[in-house]
Amino acid sequence: MGCDGGTIPKRDELVRQKKKAEVKDKNAANMAKWRYCTLKYDALKRPIVVDSHGLLYNKDAILEFLLDRMQFEHGPSYVKKMKDVRELQLTESPEFKSNHNDLGNEYLDVYSSPFICPLTGLEMNGKYKFCAIWTCGCVLSERALRSINNNSNEKLCCPKCGKEYASNDDVIILNPENEDLALMEQRRQRLNASQKKNGSTKRKTTEIEEESNGKKTKIGK
Repeated sequence: MGCDGGTIPKRDELVRQKKKAEVKDKNAANMAKWRYCTLKYDALKRPIVVDSHGLLYNKDAILEFLLDRMQFEHGPSYVKKMKDVRELQLTESPEFKSNHNDLGNEYLDVYSSPFICPLTGLEMNGKYKFCAIWTCGCVLSERALRSINNNSNEKLCCPKCGKEYASNDDVIILNPENEDLALMEQRRQRLNASQKKNGSTKRKTTEIEEESNGKKTKIGK
């Protein structure tokens, strides 16, 4: 059977069409991660938070999730409290609103984003890698962060607000993919190990203090 024009498409043409469709679907899925809440699939709107996996949520969605997990078919089981997410300090794009109107008769650029990197002006739309600094919540493109903090001997400071942060483990890659997923997993393992170590040290310190106080009490008697 032929097409409308009476021609039979060649195999390589069908393969190209299939690949184009797959790329289009992949791009749409990628853009959705930057436009919609991971939990409720509503459009992302301030206040927006990020979890330790780099996933984005509306803050009110996380609050609802913590109050009643049973109403959600899925959700981040590792988020136990609001301290497990960080509210993002985002920079708005002054050009974003010009691409939208209520009548819908303007051209809509699907790659336009309401947020940009404050240093480079790159749009936060999935085409470029973006990061958040957990300490302050500021969001920047990886390109900007790498260009500022490229000297390991210098103190690490947020180029947007100037706040210092301890290490690269304070940097969250937003919506990580491929090798970045492994980097985020390694980061979580290091932080978990550090927290367990600190918790063990605090317990030992408390036990020593309690034992010391007990001895003082006996001496007093």
